[in-house]
Parts: sequence; structure tokens; C-alpha cells
Amino acid sequence: MLIQLARRFLTEPDKRLLAKLAWNCGWKGLLAINAFNRRRKRGVYFPAFVFLSVTNKCNLHCQGCWVSGSNPPRVLDGATLDRLITECKTQGASFFGILGGEPLLHAEIFEVIARHGDCYFQLFTNGTLLTDAVARKLRELGNVTPLISVEGNTEVSDERRGGNDVYRRSLDGIDACRRNRLFFGVATSVCRSNFSDLVSRKFVDELIALGAHYLWYYIYRPVGTNPSPELALTGDEIVELRQFMVNIRGQAPIVVVDAYWDQEGRALCPAATGISHHIGPEGDVEPCPVVQFARENIGDGSQMVNQIIESKFLERFRGFASRTTRGCVLMDHPEALRQFLIEQNAKDTTGRGTGLEELAGMTTLPCHHIPGREIPEKQWMYRFAKKHWFFGFGAYG
Repeated sequence: MLIQLARRFLTEPDKRLLAKLAWNCGWKGLLAINAFNRRRKRGVYFPAFVFLSVTNKCNLHCQGCWVSGSNPPRVLDGATLDRLITECKTQGASFFGILGGEPLLHAEIFEVIARHGDCYFQLFTNGTLLTDAVARKLRELGNVTPLISVEGNTEVSDERRGGNDVYRRSLDGIDACRRNRLFFGVATSVCRSNFSDLVSRKFVDELIALGAHYLWYYIYRPVGTNPSPELALTGDEIVELRQFMVNIRGQAPIVVVDAYWDQEGRALCPAATGISHHIGPEGDVEPCPVVQFARENIGDGSQMVNQIIESKFLERFRGFASRTTRGCVLMDHPEALRQFLIEQNAKDTTGRGTGLEELAGMTTLPCHHIPGREIPEKQWMYRFAKKHWFFGFGAYG
């Protein structure tokens, strides 16, 4: 498997893109982890990886999406993005997740990426706007990997994404990436309606044939204006997903990513460790993308580094989340999270003004913390990466 994977990595992406991946993402990502751990030993927390929701504009309306559109839309302008990235680099952080909404609707996103050729960007996109011209631009930039959402077959995708012909349009985006020799991945939010389709060797093999180099499995979180809690996985399904990923990692020539478990199969929360935090489309400094509450905001020109390092809210959230569960506090203890946010007088940054009411309406649901059912990594490469390096949100020293 490793030989096949190495052959794919060395022959399929553009060599210049591969070099950017190895240096900006691989080597500098490892340095970012080391810098984070050194800071943490001193009691200073600044994330190794920062995730930026650059706009709330989107052309789809997905079930369980935490992002709501607005008129006018909320957007992190190019100058603010440039400033945020520049500040992060002073702390050794050079890997950024670019989220939305749909980030390809941000008018300045390519210009921002071009100004930071010493960084690496993961572009979370639904793929429907990823045309051949866009893929050519991404190849020209060289330091960005598209991560394209696929939520099931034709019928399930349209239902999950709130659009028409979404599956075919996403596949067109994947094909544009392959033709332009990009290093790219596919992400899927696993839920009850797509579990049998996506948690399968058939699906993995199809993605390999389409040219995807990595596959990122998420666990569905019922949030937002259309939470659809009936789609949430059962505990047994989560364990089955974990076992499938552990097994397929030693069998298929594709990198399989998760952000939930360490090398021993123990549940972890990136926001609870402080390894990553999130900036919303109005500059709000949030624990993670789905917990849309904040006390600090960098949209007024305030220094991001100081806002995060000195944030009592983030410090207290890390302590609260760590004490409450090893998993996702949003799913494990939504009422406790609601009470914590009230006590902290945290601002609702959803843009809907209904964040606390939505938490009040949530019930406890299974998440990735299932004590006694831990499944350790079997493949040595993944064990090393989980312990010393990072997989997307997951980065644990």
C-alpha cells in the first residue's frame, strides 16, 4: 500500500505543488507543532493551525450547516485576511484552513493566497464552483489544496446539500483538479443517510480512480437552522466508522484523515487542546467552527496574536471542555455548554441571534468519545503522524 501511495504522490500531482506540500505543509507543519508545544509548556496558548471562515456566502443550503447567509453577506476582507496570516506567521503558524460558506465566493481569496507563498492553505469547498479555470489558478498558486465535499450518491447529495445536481457538479470539480494535476482531497460528513455508501471500500476505490489523494471523514453534527438530528450516527456506527478507517489505512493507496482520535484511539478535541481555533467571517475569535460564540474580535484592527493568547474566554473554554469530555462537548453536553457560555457572557456569533436557543433544543448524542471501545492505529505511518504531526484539525504532540 505504501509503495502504491508513494507512486501516486510522486507521479500524479504537479512536482512544484508536491514540493510546496512537502515544505510548507509537511516540514513547516511539524515546526508549528513543536513551537505550539514549547509555548504550551510555558502556559502560553496560540494555535499551530488557524481556521478562517472567510465569508458566510454559499450557493447551497446543507443539512446540519452552522453557517447562515445574510444580506449583506459577512466577509473577512482581503486586508484583514492578509494581516491575520502575517501575524500567525510570527508564531510559526503557516497552515490555514479556508472555510465559508463557500470560500470560492470570496472575491479576494486568490490574491491573499498569492501574497503568502510561504504558507499552505486547505480550501474547504463544495466543488460546484471549481471550474477548470479555477483549478488552473490553484495550480499556478501552488500552495493550496482543495478539499471537496461529497455527501453521498446523487439523491442523497441533493437532499443533504439542499441543491440540484450537486453530486455531478462536485464530480466535475474533482475532475478539474485531476486534469490540472492538483494535490486534492475529498471530505464527507458521515451520517445515517450516507453511511452505507461512504463507509465502504467501493467508495474509497472510486475516489482513488477519480484522482483524490486524501479522504477526510467527519462525524455529522446536527447544528444550525436545519440540524436534522435524526441523521446523527449511533455509538455503534461511530465505532464501525473508526474501525473502517483503521483498517483501510493499511489497505488503500489514499491518505485517510480524521480529527477525532489519537494514535491509541482515544478521543480528542482540537479546540480543547488549543492546537486550533477559528476566526469567523466578522473577525470573531471562536473555539471552533461549530461553537459560534466569542468574547474577542479582531475585525477592528486588534492584534490577533494578543487576542488569542490573552483570551480568558478561550482559556476557560479549554479547561471546561477538557474537564467535561474527551470528545465533542457540543454533542456530549449541549446544556452544560449552554450554561458555560451564559456564565462567560459570550457573544452569539452565528449571525442568527439564536445560538443559545439552538443549544437548548439539542439533546445529548453519541460522539467519538466512547470509553472502553478505543481502537488504536495499526499502521505505523499513521501512528507517527498522530503522535508527532497532524491530520487536518488533529495535531497532537
